[in-house]
Amino acid sequence: MISQWCKNRGIELSDPVLLVNEDGITESERDHFLSLLQKMSSGLPEQKEAAKELRSLTKRMPSFRALFGESIHAIPQLLSPLSEGKFEDGIHPELQEDVITTLLNLSIHDNNKKLVAESPMVIPLLIEALQSGTIQTRSNAAAALFTLSALDSNKALIGKSGALKPLIALLDEGHPLAMKDVASAIFNLCITHENKARAVRDGAVRTILKKIRNRMHVDELLAILAMLSSHPKAVEEMGELGAVPCLLCVIRETNCGRNKENCIAVLHTICLNDRTKWKEIREEENTYGTISELAQNGTSRSKRKASGILDRLNRTVNLTHTA
Repeated sequence: MISQWCKNRGIELSDPVLLVNEDGITESERDHFLSLLQKMSSGLPEQKEAAKELRSLTKRMPSFRALFGESIHAIPQLLSPLSEGKFEDGIHPELQEDVITTLLNLSIHDNNKKLVAESPMVIPLLIEALQSGTIQTRSNAAAALFTLSALDSNKALIGKSGALKPLIALLDEGHPLAMKDVASAIFNLCITHENKARAVRDGAVRTILKKIRNRMHVDELLAILAMLSSHPKAVEEMGELGAVPCLLCVIRETNCGRNKENCIAVLHTICLNDRTKWKEIREEENTYGTISELAQNGTSRSKRKASGILDRLNRTVNLTHTA
């Protein structure tokens, strides 16, 4: 539009800022982008300055996110201070935070997700950042893993790389700034069966139940627990770790229909797999009528699961009387 307007009025364009390509990126922006990447291989002051600006530009301008997808060298250049520049005192925390946050910003761009995740150093550096960065860096590393895991191929790659263990460790720490991003990343990754198995092996069930008991991010963690309940080992652990009374208590306390639904779905699975839990369920029902209440007033799925448990309870009572 600008070019046409100038042409119609006989004005010659000479400022490179006004030379815009089809992606909405000016030549001066492209040159500035390349100069910032070159600075990432310079000394620490230049690296810090360039990383901070790249973080800001990729947050504000989608066109700068897209630029990273144009060259296979752009992401390695961005990461070079973390992958090569181990300073005497280790990685500079501010520099690490800016680079990791830039990765997060890049990952928001759908066309970048595959490229970013498959760049050799990205997942290892995000895993390292989960364990050793500032709390903001660790939270942003979790958020980047969550964003990248939108692609199924990336879920597999991230799971195989060993990201679940440090994510679960960060969840266990319980820092308020990181909890939501960490829970979101674990949830997305555990959509695949292989990652469910990894999460269970890495202690997810114990950590999640501990946080639910402390009433921390109950909504997100119940959703993960419900997803893990399709894995036999997870269900076994839930029974051993006292999930039944914990979940029954949440059903009584919460007004959230989705939370009640996730609780009763997990309880249904536990009870089908472990007959020793029927006694606890029956005592709960006799004292509070928790399951009956849900069978009458819950969501359609809650009603179905609660009714299934009540049918089993009644069948067990009848069998006992017959015996």
